[in-house]
Amino acid sequence: MISVAMITMNEEAAVERVIEDIRNVLAGREYEIVIVDSSRDQTPEIAGRLGARVIRQFPPQGYGRAMARVLKESLGDVVVTLDCDGTYPAAEIPRIADMVLADECDLVNASRLEHRPPSMPWPNYLANWLFAVAGRLLVGVKSTDLHSGMRAYSRELIERVEVDPNGPALPVELLLKPAVVGFRIREIFIPYGERIGETTLNRFDSTVWTFRRILRLAFTRMPSLASQKLETRN
Repeated sequence: MISVAMITMNEEAAVERVIEDIRNVLAGREYEIVIVDSSRDQTPEIAGRLGARVIRQFPPQGYGRAMARVLKESLGDVVVTLDCDGTYPAAEIPRIADMVLADECDLVNASRLEHRPPSMPWPNYLANWLFAVAGRLLVGVKSTDLHSGMRAYSRELIERVEVDPNGPALPVELLLKPAVVGFRIREIFIPYGERIGETTLNRFDSTVWTFRRILRLAFTRMPSLASQKLETRN
């Protein structure tokens, strides 16, 4: 089964379109749509009416805790994340989910940054480029987009990789840490659209936490996936 996991905060302008797109591309397949919601508007009611399983997290506990929870609450063999704002193409969900289901990899990172998307301001693009360089130099992980909100994660990866849910920029750790311990990572390029509604991103906090997560991984010794499995068998 494919789980499509999203976190939402006041996305009533976009949620219906996004869920309808997901339902259309996954028609005929076994799937679920799981949302952890911290909205004050009609987002949870709209999502529930359209068949999503909505988990209320209110008052809000922050992006990291919401993302960690939606991953844990999802039941699929593969969990595909995307933002509920219309920026990520639902049409790519089957493609990246099938790469994990076919055991080609454990995580697919859908990068927005083959080139600068017209919908991404130059400061955001340059910041993402800097994050990618830092991840490569300090952690040794080659990726063009550490902050992509669209990924496919295997069930094993979600269950075995522990991350710090406190604070912003959790996608950075959800990509780098699995790569460091030995999970198989693939990256593809996707188009990136215009956002529906207002952004809730705090750029300063996100930048600080991005480097905090990169530096913590760079200077923390972690057991490899092989050694973790050996310990489990013993």
